[in-house]
Amino acid sequence: MTVAPQLPRSAPEAQGLSSAAVLAFLEAAAQELHALHSVMLVCHGAVVAEGWWAPYRAAQPHMLFSLSKSVTSTAIGLAVAEGLLSLDDPVLDSFPDDRPDAVSTHLAAMQLRHLLSMSTGHAADTMPALNRSTDGNWARAFLACPVEHPPGTHFLYNTGATYMLSAILQRRTGVTLLEYLQPRLLTPLGIADATWERCPRGVCIGGYGLSATTEAVARFGQLHLQRGVWQGRQLLPSGWVDEATRAHIASGTNPDDDWAQGYGYQFWRCRHGAYRGDGAFGQFCVVLPEQDAVLAITGGLREMQPVLNLVWTHLLPAFGAAPLPADEQAHGALAQTLRTLMLPIPTGLSAPAAAAQRGAHAYQCAPNSFGIATLSLAFARSGCTLTLEDAGGAHLLVAGDGRWQLGRTSFMAQGAPRLVAIAGVWASEETYLVQVAYVETPFCVTLTFRLTDAHLTLDVAVNVAFGATSFPQVVGHAASAEHG
Repeated sequence: MTVAPQLPRSAPEAQGLSSAAVLAFLEAAAQELHALHSVMLVCHGAVVAEGWWAPYRAAQPHMLFSLSKSVTSTAIGLAVAEGLLSLDDPVLDSFPDDRPDAVSTHLAAMQLRHLLSMSTGHAADTMPALNRSTDGNWARAFLACPVEHPPGTHFLYNTGATYMLSAILQRRTGVTLLEYLQPRLLTPLGIADATWERCPRGVCIGGYGLSATTEAVARFGQLHLQRGVWQGRQLLPSGWVDEATRAHIASGTNPDDDWAQGYGYQFWRCRHGAYRGDGAFGQFCVVLPEQDAVLAITGGLREMQPVLNLVWTHLLPAFGAAPLPADEQAHGALAQTLRTLMLPIPTGLSAPAAAAQRGAHAYQCAPNSFGIATLSLAFARSGCTLTLEDAGGAHLLVAGDGRWQLGRTSFMAQGAPRLVAIAGVWASEETYLVQVAYVETPFCVTLTFRLTDAHLTLDVAVNVAFGATSFPQVVGHAASAEHG
């Protein structure tokens, strides 16, 4: 298999950007954001800064959530160019067997372009209705939702609409969205490790579910910055890039809100002439045409506007058209910072022997929301091995002592075991903190154990979520205790 070359690398100054400005952005992010996972900045086609906050790593794909929508849009653009689809195609035409008995005037008028521009006419996101469908037929569930407004007149961020784009593409081509993109886009861009979640009937979800590396996101942005050209080849029609990234419908009125600058075909417009794809909790592909730059970011953030605010404050004014004189001191400081990025681990007790003296403990748990029946902790100088047993079996968590320890666990993973990095520290003589970073996702879980020989309590909190971020306390009583 041919391995695609990396994007070129360059010192920022050679591309007209000061290392000091990039460092100021990173320092501000450390002070104000606390939960970036990666950053890659491309200027004039060359990567001028890249870094991953340990335990996140360059080779690991990351959940992109709604940034997936922009990739789905690109697949539609390719299909339109191939004559497989038209933006004027009525949505109903692709699903003759899933039409509701009574078709409203607004549903009949809904076209492919309305799915793309989030102007389907719905008054509420249709995705909850899709998830509730008992037969797994998400297309039928979408078509059954009431369409309150004439299509094209009302903006509503609607993940179900993006799913329908994927479903239509699969109906027309006979292959999934991911399979369609592989030879046309992903392989030429050198993206070999992308995955996409599917609905119960095997359709790529489209509106979310894509996982890819940070550099894959940067390459995708660079392709759009270059108006569809990659290494001299026109992969995507330039006219489609222009059409997809311009505003088709108003999305708000606040001039200081980057979500109120207009919406294109699954792309957001930004302030300062930029546009972007983005996803929940801090996944960004920001394209700055006037600066000839792309910024790819992954994260685990509760708020996303502050990220863009820092970009406009620290990076935007620093872009220049001509190279700058070399600045070895500033570039060295930037390189050192990028090499040593790390998610914060709580500070623990100074005596490392405290953990070794704890030995092993096992607890029977009262009924709890996690279904944990028994919980055991075995401490050693190198860290702690935690075993949580529920109806599905045992979940193993191996925590490094004040450092990240890689492993896999199915605990809170909603399915197959996920790659994790786990660190544990003693916060006090009776309080043991464990952080579990699910390193291919935005999620980091904090487990707070308060334990004695006879009793245990466990508090569970997650950094970000679409619902609750904390859960009812788990209580346990000692089944046995062994002291070493």
